[in-house]
Parts: sequence; C-alpha cells; structure tokens
Amino acid sequence: MKIFFLFTFSTFLLSAFEQATASAHYDKILTHSRIRARDQGPNVCALQQVMGTKKKYFSTCRNWYQGAICGKKATVLYECCPGYMKMDGTRGCPAVAPIDHVYGTLGIVGATSTQQYSDISKLREEIEGRGSFTFFAPSNEAWEQLNSEIHRNLVDNVNIELYNALHHHMVNKRMLTKDLKNGMTLVSMYNDQKLLINHYPNGVVTVNCARIIHGNQIATNGVVHVIDRVLTAVGNTIQDFIEVEDDLSSLRAAAITSDVLDILGRPGHYTLFAPTNEAFERLPRGVLERIMGDKVASEALVKFHILNTLQCSEAITGGAVYETLEGNTVEVGCDGESLTVNGVKMVKRKDIVTSNGVIHLIDEVLIPDSAKQVIELGGAQQTTFTDLVAQLGLASSLRPEGQYTLLAPLNGAFSDDTLRMDQRLLKTILQNHIIKVKVGLNELYNGQELETIGGKLLRVFVYRTAVCIENSCMVRGSKEGRNGFIHIFRQIINPAEKTLHEMLRNDKRFSVFLSLVKAADLDDVLSRPGEWTLFVPTNDAFKGLTDDDKDILIRDKNALRNILLYHLTQGVFIGSGFEPGVTNILKTIQGGKLYLKTVNDTLLVNELKSRESDLMATNGVIHVIDKLLYPADLPVGNDQLLTILKKLIKYIQIKFVRDSTFKEIPLTFYSPEIKYTRITAGGSDNEEKLKKLLEEEVTKVTKFIEGDGHLLEDEEIKRLLQGEAPVRRVQPTRRTQGGAARRRTRLAYS
Repeated sequence: MKIFFLFTFSTFLLSAFEQATASAHYDKILTHSRIRARDQGPNVCALQQVMGTKKKYFSTCRNWYQGAICGKKATVLYECCPGYMKMDGTRGCPAVAPIDHVYGTLGIVGATSTQQYSDISKLREEIEGRGSFTFFAPSNEAWEQLNSEIHRNLVDNVNIELYNALHHHMVNKRMLTKDLKNGMTLVSMYNDQKLLINHYPNGVVTVNCARIIHGNQIATNGVVHVIDRVLTAVGNTIQDFIEVEDDLSSLRAAAITSDVLDILGRPGHYTLFAPTNEAFERLPRGVLERIMGDKVASEALVKFHILNTLQCSEAITGGAVYETLEGNTVEVGCDGESLTVNGVKMVKRKDIVTSNGVIHLIDEVLIPDSAKQVIELGGAQQTTFTDLVAQLGLASSLRPEGQYTLLAPLNGAFSDDTLRMDQRLLKTILQNHIIKVKVGLNELYNGQELETIGGKLLRVFVYRTAVCIENSCMVRGSKEGRNGFIHIFRQIINPAEKTLHEMLRNDKRFSVFLSLVKAADLDDVLSRPGEWTLFVPTNDAFKGLTDDDKDILIRDKNALRNILLYHLTQGVFIGSGFEPGVTNILKTIQGGKLYLKTVNDTLLVNELKSRESDLMATNGVIHVIDKLLYPADLPVGNDQLLTILKKLIKYIQIKFVRDSTFKEIPLTFYSPEIKYTRITAGGSDNEEKLKKLLEEEVTKVTKFIEGDGHLLEDEEIKRLLQGEAPVRRVQPTRRTQGGAARRRTRLAYS
C-alpha cells in the first residue's frame, strides 16, 4: 500500500510539475527530445553525445539536424526521460522512478560519489530528514575532474571542508528548472554564498557555469539536479580579479586609463574576454601606443571585450552573436572543447566565475572598428586597395585627427592593366576614392556631391536596393573607424569628365546616332547640365541605312525626334543599381516605356543586351546597345518610313496605321537657365561696348542672332537686358532691319 501511495504521489507531482514547466527553455527542449524519440516507446528522450566524450545534450533543432555539437559529430542516444525508468519486457520507460529522500535520490540518479561524500561528512542525516532542499549534485565524473589538491583537501577534512563544500551545492527550498530564471542569484546553505543561475534559450541551465545534465529528479524532501562540475566559492568581482591577476596587468592599465575598470566592480551579469599580457605584446607597438594614448579608442577597446550578459562556456553549443558594451558585436562559438571568438580559437582558460559575471582568458586582443584608423578597416577583400594606398604614400595623409571616407573597391576590380599604370596616374585614381569628410551610409542621399582629396566631385545615386557613387555601387560591409568610414564598392570609381554630347562626338562608334541627334536639333540637350540616361545605338545598329533613307528620316523631324527621344530618360540610372532579375520600367522623354533588368551582371533594355553600360558623363550616363530602340505600341503611317524601320528593327513587329502621324515633341522638356546682366544703355553706348560687357558677364555662348547697329531697338533684347522675364526661346536666325552694314553678334545663355 505504501509503495502504491508513493507511486501515485510521485506521478501526481511529476504531472503537475510538467504542466507548470511548459514555458521554461529546459523543459521545452526536453519536450522536443521526447517527440524525437516517440518511436522508441513511452517516456524516452533522444540525446546527442559528442563523439569521443561523455558529454550528452538534449539538443536544439539546429544541433539535431546538423548532427553536430560545437562542430563535432554527435551520435544519437535514447534514454529514459528524467523521472522515468524501464520495466522488463516492455518498450520504452513506462514506470516512474521510485521517489525517495534527497540522499536516496542521489543514488537513483547515479551521483554515487556525492552520495558517498554526504555520508562521510555527516550530511546524510540532514538530507534524509525533514525539509525542502535543492541539491546541485556533482556527477561522478565531476569529482574526478576536480583539481587533485582541492579534492585531497576536501577528503582529508570531511567534517568541515567537505561538509561546507556540499552545503555550498544546496539551497534551502525546492527549485525546479522552471524556477531557475536567467540571471537569478540564489543563496546557498553555506555562509550565504551566491549561486549564479543562467537559463539559456537553447535549454542549458547553469549554476556558477556548471551545467545541469540531469534535472528535476523529485525527492520527498526536495529535488536533485546533477551538474557537470564541482562548485567553488564565489566572492570577488571581475574588477577584484583583474586587480590581483599578474597576467592581466596590461588589461588592467587599459581599463584604468579608459575609466572602465570601475564598471566591472558593479553588480551585474558580465562576460569578460580578458586578453593576457602576452596578447597585448603581440600587437604592433605603434598600434598599441596610439590606442593607449587616445582615451576614446582605449575605452572602445576595453568595452569591446565585455558582454552585458553572462555566457558560460557550457551554454555555447554553436555560434551566436552578442552585443558588447562598446556597441558592436562579437560572435562567440565553440570548436569541440574550445571556445572561439569571431571564429578564432583564442580562449586559454574559461569559466572563471565571479560574483558579477564570468571571465574567459584569451590570447588575442580584440580591436573594434571604432578604435581603428580608417585605413585599418579594410578586410581581406580590399587588400589591393589598402596596400596601394600605403605604397603610394596616401596613407600618411590620413591623419589620426582628421575625418575621411574611403570608397574601397574589391580586389577583383583592379585589373592587371590598372596595376601596371604609371604610378602618378594610379595615385590620381586612388585619390578619387578618398573623400575629405566622414560620411556614413545613412548620411548619403540622391544628388549629393562628395569632394575627394584630389578635388574631384563625385555624385551619389540612391536606388531602391542600391547606393552608387558615379559608375560603381556599394556592397555590404561598411564600417566606421576612429577617423572615418569605409564603404566597399564593386568597381573602380571613374568620375565623369565630359558631357553626353562630348562623349558621343569623341567615339566613332556613335557617329551615325550623333548625326541624327544633330539633325533633330537635340545636340543642345546632350550638352547642357542635367541628369539623363541615354541608350546609344552603335553604328552597327544602322547597317543597311542608305543616304536616301537617312534623308527621309531627317526630313520627318517629328518621327526622328520620337525615335531618338525614346532612347532618353530623365534621371541617372546606373545598370548595377538595379535589383537583379527585377524588371524596372522607365518612362522616356518620347512618352513610351523602357523595360530594364540586370541578369548575370548584364543590363537588358527591352530584352536587348547592353554591350557596355555605365559610361558616366557630367550630365548623365550612357548605356551602349547594338540595336535601334523603338516603342512597340507606336504605329507608323508612312510606307517609306516603315520600310526603313524594318531594315533596322527586326526584333519586334512594327505596327502600321496608314496616315497616322507622330506627335510633336517640343523642346520644353528641359528648361535651360538663362544668365544675364542688367545693363542700362546710355547715349554714348555703342554696340561694341555692349558686346564686350556681354562677353565678360555671360559664362557660355550657345545661341546666335544677327543684328546691326540698331541692336538695342529689338524689343526682346531690351526686355532681357532690362531685367524683365527672360526670353524662353530665340529663333536661331533673327534679322533686324537697319543699315547696310550687317554683323553677327553673340547673345549668351547658360
């Protein structure tokens, strides 16, 4: 009857406890382990054991499906879930483990060394008696791994040292894993010593960084949790440890200089990755001296080694990113038994537990970006750029107290031809990648101009998924250093030197297109300041076009303008600024639409490949194509024109609607600014004097009118010179009635 009562009572307790623990991480992971093992029978849990070790885990989904823990292969084990046991002849673990007092429960969970030490230290009577205890019981392996000298001292003085040590593992109330909250501090039964509890999202629960490997074994007078190491007393803060540890004297000096040491003496739950003296000695002397002489940099350096959370080594079963007190993040992971920081094995000694956190000793100094000079921010993919900056003497011009922005192309952007250039030319190219001021990514905006240390102005273009400067667009990886930002670019930046019109004029490939532009009176558009995207067909696009065909095109100016202005859009659109694989619709000046997308780094315009893209001009960008573009929905009403277009355009079917005409496109889509100076004509003024004044004040000559000695009698010229509303458009040739002598006089617009 007594056995039946105990069996029923323990079943009730476990059921109640399991329902109450539904929200705890440990219990959630345990539930998943049950589900994975459901084919093995009732109350069986699946665990992973790291090969070559005795370490077993109730695993997260990530570790389970990777089949590894800390990068090491893990085998699957099936065991009875905590609180259950097998029965002969049945599948799974259908029986509830017998419930006993804490002393007896130590034997049930296999913590026989702790049970033996409880017996010889006279603790047995207490944990067999009345009360409600939580016993964090070291496993047998934990006692074996304890420092031999400490172990010997405990066993040699069982009535005091061993008794106190065991009391340090006990709390005077029952605490299940669901009650062990992350960041909680419990008071042990020995001298009110602190026990620091951490309950991690991956289900790991630690006590002073010892992992609970078998939890929630209910006893009649409490609960037993088996842990993987013997707990030692915790008294000092992290600050106390640093102040007395000889191997951390360099860190201590940096922490004092930066006023950070006091932070580590305050209550909290910190993790300190503490570089040893040897780690500091490995730093280049100039780097260490510069950082230590700069309070801001030294503060950033020390804070970059501190997490505001307590991360015990046993809780790290895979890589995770944590924010430091400096503000940036580090990745903490593991490789077998070793901890890694940012992917590097550097932890020499782990889990030095203090009253306000844990210390891991490392053999490398972590230098945050905020403590680095901007030239030091370059990564492995920007070494060509940073090496050239140093070799050509530009690094020395980046003063520590200055403010700069580096626009660093990837290594692959530098071709062999570029690297073989004359060093003076190469230096000029590099100067175009160094901005005089410090500009972060979130400070860049469309239309912004940035001045380089070489005096060039670079334009910024912001698109939906890209930020570009001139012809090159950024990739991920921007960083902020002590004296500037670095942004990473796909290509070398080529600042524009010429207008669209000048680029066409200087490239023989575009001679036919340019002649048509001139015939349509559009060359002025391509010469003026503005922001245009021009799709330029090469001469190959006009193969088969005879002189007669060309004359027919030129005579129908409306048709010609419609065709040419279908190649022009308002705004600067860089090919690499488009989101790959997504169609972008641009409205042309003609009114039709162009459909652009990039596929495998190639720009497609109406599904036609651009042979060369992103040729930058001071007033726009050119994309080279080898076909004439034509809007598919624009009908042709002239037989001769239809015949010509069919010669040139074979990739679409051109519509024919007899007698349809092209709409007139007035040149009002751009409004050139007219600069003028108010001039008051006196009786003694003459034409030569007026001409001289005009040439001194006006910046650029673009229009001509013919006149004579009575120029000032022209009403439009009078209004212009007297400061009234400027003339919007002036006929190219205007004759005024006057004397026999005729001369050509320039009137300038800009």
